[in-house]
Formats: sequence, structure tokens, C-alpha cells
Amino acid sequence: MANLTYIEKSTIETFLGMKTGYVMDFSDRTFQEFVFEVTGYYIDNEKYHYNSNSKANRLRAFIKIESDYIFGKLLSAFCEYWLSKVHRGEIDYRGEEKTYEECVKISERLKQESIVENIDAIQANSDDKDFNLLAKSIKESIEKNEPEVALDRLHTFVVKYVRQLCVNHNLNYVKDEPINSLFGKYVKHLIASKLIDSIMAEKILRFSINIIDAFNDVRNNKSFAHDNPILNYNESILIFNNISNTIKFIETIETKILKSKDPQEVDWSDLPF
Repeated sequence: MANLTYIEKSTIETFLGMKTGYVMDFSDRTFQEFVFEVTGYYIDNEKYHYNSNSKANRLRAFIKIESDYIFGKLLSAFCEYWLSKVHRGEIDYRGEEKTYEECVKISERLKQESIVENIDAIQANSDDKDFNLLAKSIKESIEKNEPEVALDRLHTFVVKYVRQLCVNHNLNYVKDEPINSLFGKYVKHLIASKLIDSIMAEKILRFSINIIDAFNDVRNNKSFAHDNPILNYNESILIFNNISNTIKFIETIETKILKSKDPQEVDWSDLPF
């Protein structure tokens, strides 16, 4: 259930025009498509039917049922949609700027309520369709507050992610090379290229090699990869946070590398976005 104060609910309803039973200028079809594209959830599902089943009432039910993080994503998308219409001159924004800004703040607060920090960092670093579906399924498990059931998929994600890093930096490896060995090569490459500024960050990355090695045991003996008793909830969250925070840091490094290259040297077709 999205954690909203009475004033926040009133601000959101005013911004989205919900008092009329509508949600912005969406039709039933476009409303369903928009919510599904942003969240992966069908707003026409019976669990969201409420009173008159208007778009506004379905959204009210959605807010009551879904998590802070999920509704935060949706509210953020509504704000972006409103801003795009302003830029195209399709709506008169005068008098609504403050309400828009308040909704942006609310959405940012709600998105920070995920049980896993930097969960959005779990995204494929290539355009491989299966890799992207894997990342999406992992995030869906976190959104459902089920980190323990996604540990095997998170391990698969890390393997694919680190292998792609090695490919991107021309670091040779053999097919069955352990994931901790691959990550060790990548960390050594960063250090040799003087892309790490502090000794402490360097030590954290080096220690992460051992953590990734230990992840193999969790995947093989405490996840649904095999017929195992799965790891408990709190330790699963700890593992997810460690992995997502490490990947978030790697993203900043990779972005820094990309920006430092001559534009003519960058193969933009390989970017995963």
C-alpha cells in the first residue's frame, strides 16, 4: 500500500484531475496501456475494481494495493507525461506548476521506499532481449517484496553483466571461467587504467570479488536454482543491496569512460538504450 498523507493524496488527485472520475486525458484504452508500460500491471484487473470502476477509482484502488515504489514509478511517469504536453503547447500549465512540483517530490520519495537500494541499476548492459527480460523479472520480484525467490536469477544477471563488461573492454576469458575471476579481471583493468581515485574504493572493489565468489554458494545451495531450502528474507535483501550498489557504482565508471571517448570512436549502436 502506497504510504501517502491526506494532503499528498489530495495533491495527486488535483494534479491528475481525478475528482471528475477521469485520470488526466486518458481514455480507458490509453490508460491501461500507459499503466502497463510503466509498471507491467493491468489496471483493468479485477483487484483494482472499485465502486463505479472509473479510471480514477481504479487508480485509487491501485494506490491502496501496490507498493510505494510501484506507485512512485507511475506517478513519476504521469508527471513526465504532463510535462511533455506542456512542451508541445497542448495544455495550459499556468497555476499548475506548484502542484506538478509537489507530485514530483512525492514520486521521488515513494521510489526511495524500495526494499533494495538502487534497484533500477539492475538493467542489462547490452541489447540482448533475454537479458532485458531477466532484469525485468528480477525487479518484479523486488516490487512484490520477494527477494529470496529471485536470488538464482540475480546470480545469472551478474554473470551476464560481468561477461559483457569483459567484452566491452576486450578482456579475454574462457567460456566456463568463474564469475569472480571475470570480475577480478575487470577490477584490475579499472585500477590499471587509473579510473579509481581512492585506495578505499579500490579495496571495496577488490573485496567485492570475494563477495561475488560467495554468491556462487548461495545460488547453488540456497536458491531455487536447485531443490534447496531458500535463504531467509533479510539476508536476501542484504545480498541484493550489495549487488545493486556495486552495479550502480560500475555504471558511473562506465558512463565516465564513455564520455571520455572521442565521439567518432563510440559505437552508439551497441548502447542498451
